Amino acid sequence: MINVSKLKEGIVIDHIRAGHGYKIFQQLGLDRLEEVVVLMRNVESEKMGHKDLIKIESNLDLDLNVLGLIDPNVTINYVKDGIRVKKVSLTPPETVTGILSCKNPRCITNQERISHVKFHLVDAGSNQYACEYCDARTRL
Repeated sequence: MINVSKLKEGIVIDHIRAGHGYKIFQQLGLDRLEEVVVLMRNVESEKMGHKDLIKIESNLDLDLNVLGLIDPNVTINYVKDGIRVKKVSLTPPETVTGILSCKNPRCITNQERISHVKFHLVDAGSNQYACEYCDARTRL
């Protein structure tokens, strides 16, 4: 078993569905950080069976919309002096801008350069969003 030391200060993204940790790692741009970042995959979990986990040795601003979109069941733990000082649970964001792209090939957003297309949550259970232009449903 691999042992990763206790975080003294930073952020722990926990309860990531197994296999989604790398997607979160990429979407948050953690590969561009100078600080220590640890991505642990398929960690045993009593609650989930297996999960992914990310430890960040920094107090950066996380895009909670991205996290809620990829995996709304994650929890974010803020750590100071080795002790969790704050825990945040997520839900899927109601509106997402600039993250998703429309899956409808006939949508105007795929024909012209339209930036910052909004998608509105239509089904939280399946994490489906509707394009503001054509109402086509999509998910990340």
